[in-house]
Amino acid sequence: MSTVAFIGLGNMGGPMAANLLKAGMTVRVFDLVPAAMQALADQGALVSTTACGAAAGANVVITMLPAGKHVKSLYLGNGTDKGLLEVVAGDTLLIDCSTIDAQSAQLVAAEAAKSGIEFMDAPVSGGTAGAAAGTLTFICGGSDIAFERAQPVLSAMGKNIFHAGGAGAGQVAKICNNMLLSVLMVGTSEALQMGIDHGLDPKVLSDIMKVSSGGNWTLEKYNPCPGVMETVPSSKGYQGGFMVDLMVKDLGLSQEAALLSNSSTPMGALARSLYVNHARQGNGRRDFSSIFEQFAPLKK
Repeated sequence: MSTVAFIGLGNMGGPMAANLLKAGMTVRVFDLVPAAMQALADQGALVSTTACGAAAGANVVITMLPAGKHVKSLYLGNGTDKGLLEVVAGDTLLIDCSTIDAQSAQLVAAEAAKSGIEFMDAPVSGGTAGAAAGTLTFICGGSDIAFERAQPVLSAMGKNIFHAGGAGAGQVAKICNNMLLSVLMVGTSEALQMGIDHGLDPKVLSDIMKVSSGGNWTLEKYNPCPGVMETVPSSKGYQGGFMVDLMVKDLGLSQEAALLSNSSTPMGALARSLYVNHARQGNGRRDFSSIFEQFAPLKK
């Protein structure tokens, strides 16, 4: 796995590719934003003018894209441009780290299999901080062979690597996780604000709940109340981190999945409605912990 092609260098993809460089791998990069490629070139990456150019001859291809339609277009082609499946060698390992619908991942995997190519969906959890620190969690869907082959490259970017099952399983596990995360963030926000309304110090209340039965990841790592934790987005004007628009997307995927399996997800549905409303108020590009402001007193 000496040469890795990385396509999609956004808030997550950029630092992930940087960690591959730190691990001593040869990394070819492509992104629609020239500045994103230049930032990696400054760290030693090789810049390609097209996605197919980056992928051709690579041992591993990693993609990090916004939605299922982009993943399908990139891998399968769009009628005018070739897809990656037309240019990569048969022994190339394809890893898509985007968070998309399971059906799109399964379609690309099936098409890749026709050419004997291993494709694995491997969405990530851990946010931009985890991407920069190389401590991401990878939730993988694909064959045992693909999962085993992916270990060296994923280990350079993450700390926890799980094999959820066959093609698409990684996506299902990821949206289950993010649905739960949204519910925890909303519940933590309303609990903290109720304490503040009664005159409690939010840091003291957070410390109490963190080691009590209400303890959860948002209290431990990502407190939504400004000033409680210095290094999280809530104390930086809710900038950086995981955008509200992306949470809305993931919650939409969770509800689509719930319909397909006839699953009952009332809390997930409510969380989606709250986040959609929050986004419609102009908060789409702010961190998802800014949902805390929905419970704050109205400004006079």
